[in-house]
Amino acid sequence: MAVGEHLNAVSHPRRTQGSLVTLPKSDLEDPLSHAIGSRVLCVASFDSGQHIAEIVEQKKLEPDIFSYYVHYIDLDKRLDEWVVADKVSAYDGAQTAQQPLLSHTSSGLADAAAAADITQKMTRRLKRRYDEIHHTAPNVEELAPIDQHLEKEHQEKTKVKNIEVVELGRYDIDTWYYSPYPEPFASEKKLYICEYTLKYFKKKKTLVRHLAKTPLRHPPGDEIYRSPDPGHYPGDCATTPTIAVFEVDGKKNKVYCQSLCLLSKLFLDHKTLYYDVDPFLFYILCECDAEGYHIVGYFSKEKHSVEGYNLACILTLPPYQRKGYGRFLISFSYELSRKESRVGTPERPLSDLGQVSYRSYWTRVLLDLLREHRHHLSIKEIAELTAIRTDDIVKTLESLGLIKYWKGDHIISVTPRIIDEHMRTAAAQKTIGIDTGRLHWTPYMVSPANMKK
Repeated sequence: MAVGEHLNAVSHPRRTQGSLVTLPKSDLEDPLSHAIGSRVLCVASFDSGQHIAEIVEQKKLEPDIFSYYVHYIDLDKRLDEWVVADKVSAYDGAQTAQQPLLSHTSSGLADAAAAADITQKMTRRLKRRYDEIHHTAPNVEELAPIDQHLEKEHQEKTKVKNIEVVELGRYDIDTWYYSPYPEPFASEKKLYICEYTLKYFKKKKTLVRHLAKTPLRHPPGDEIYRSPDPGHYPGDCATTPTIAVFEVDGKKNKVYCQSLCLLSKLFLDHKTLYYDVDPFLFYILCECDAEGYHIVGYFSKEKHSVEGYNLACILTLPPYQRKGYGRFLISFSYELSRKESRVGTPERPLSDLGQVSYRSYWTRVLLDLLREHRHHLSIKEIAELTAIRTDDIVKTLESLGLIKYWKGDHIISVTPRIIDEHMRTAAAQKTIGIDTGRLHWTPYMVSPANMKK
């Protein structure tokens, strides 16, 4: 089961969006249109640059006037969009885009690519760094044969984003991906979502009536953590605004958790969905103020994981990203593992952003620990102290060049100078600590009768 599997994916036929009507394929065979599947040059809304794109879908607005749904080649699906015909021009295969695809990378990678011929084969290391920065998914051909059919089926079902915007609390959030909301909600360009119950509505006035009737101003379930007041608590555990974490049982609060999965699918591409949320616990992170508890993000975990996974799905909502909340959620999942006296690891495969977040988290935790203990630790001891699985420790240290394999054992090879060099890079990353004295939680006990196949 992939990271984030909670809802059973269902596909809906493509619907009318506003006044745009999807026509049968035969009606779209017009000499003035670009065919579905063809490559074009397209001016993108996200940078006003011209990029090579593929026509995914098309609609006829008026006779001889088309709108196109395009996917930008080598960029993530979250950037796919509808564009008017005058943004699109023919591509003969030899033209180059006005804006190079590497223009948004970090300077180091951009310089490396610019220095070499763009057409030359990338090294595996450079390609991995490029994919991480651009959040590009692997090509279907790169997957195992058993996964290729499933991936093609997934791409077909989710190729056109249905809902474009959601209003959640004080934010209007542009969505990234398709989500299988039921009809008639799936045909709406914009949904209005209650940030406390996660119920969704087609109209703002219906949401307002709902908020007037419901007394709930926080997620259902139990509050298990609240950050200390910065005025009385020095250190990185204190936050402004105050944050809180609620534990929500998927079996006891099924509708809330299913609604959470539908919402998160708008921002997670490879999230295979199942309506069976009963086997999962959901940990909802909120910012707190006088009006209530505003959802920031969440992670889920299985109540009983045979594989030892301590996290199934993780998401920080776009308005709250780059504030340290993703790292906090990862750290919180490991604190729960420590409470359970076991090591843990996230369920695979990780999303693109999940991979970057976890690698960053593991790097910071391991470097802090090695610096504190002057690197006199074994892999087993590090796993016991951090609750991080040994495979994740070894791969992280290998990526940093801090481990060697000698006579059948992994040997940590590091000096204080090397640690300091790595820590300078990590120092700019925002970190929110966890005051374990404020974590009120006991591990979920699964009786043999309730352990499902």
